[in-house]
Amino acid sequence: MTFLEFYNIVLGQNKTDRDLSFPVEKVFFQKGHVITAYEEVEHSVYFINKGIIELSIKSYMTEKVIDFFFDNEMVASLTSFLQQTHSDVKLTALTNCELEMVKYEHLDKAYEHDLDINQFGRKIMEGAYIRKSNREKALLTKTAEEIYAEMFKTHPNYISQIPVNKIAKYLGIHPESLSRIRKKLNS
Repeated sequence: MTFLEFYNIVLGQNKTDRDLSFPVEKVFFQKGHVITAYEEVEHSVYFINKGIIELSIKSYMTEKVIDFFFDNEMVASLTSFLQQTHSDVKLTALTNCELEMVKYEHLDKAYEHDLDINQFGRKIMEGAYIRKSNREKALLTKTAEEIYAEMFKTHPNYISQIPVNKIAKYLGIHPESLSRIRKKLNS
């Protein structure tokens, strides 16, 4: 899926590239590339055509995985992007990624006069809030095994592409514990 197709689905429209009030640029990142580093200001928001992106944060002595983003999802260091401040999170390509990028300055200018992009932005922010809220609720009410099982159910094609230590960090457990969970679920 392309960004334009996603945009049209979200708004229930049938716009063409020429109808968009902002430019969209295709970019490619190799596996392991840091898309947005800690302390960097996020100047773009990305739509994932193909690939997996990890969102991580520094903790006291380690790095923790906040979330993974997959094909047909939007991703950015959101707080940094919205406030144009230094990022407290890092975006890393876990696989080779094909993305479409919209720059903050273009989006901000489009917001001034385009009701459709305002509606699109609102719907994307609502989705981001719901995703974050659901993640927080899951961390407070579900076991690592339940979260992993749900992740496996919703993204079975991607699980094998994410290193075990990254999934363990996402679940807040040690890789050995994840191995036990995987063994139990596979039996």
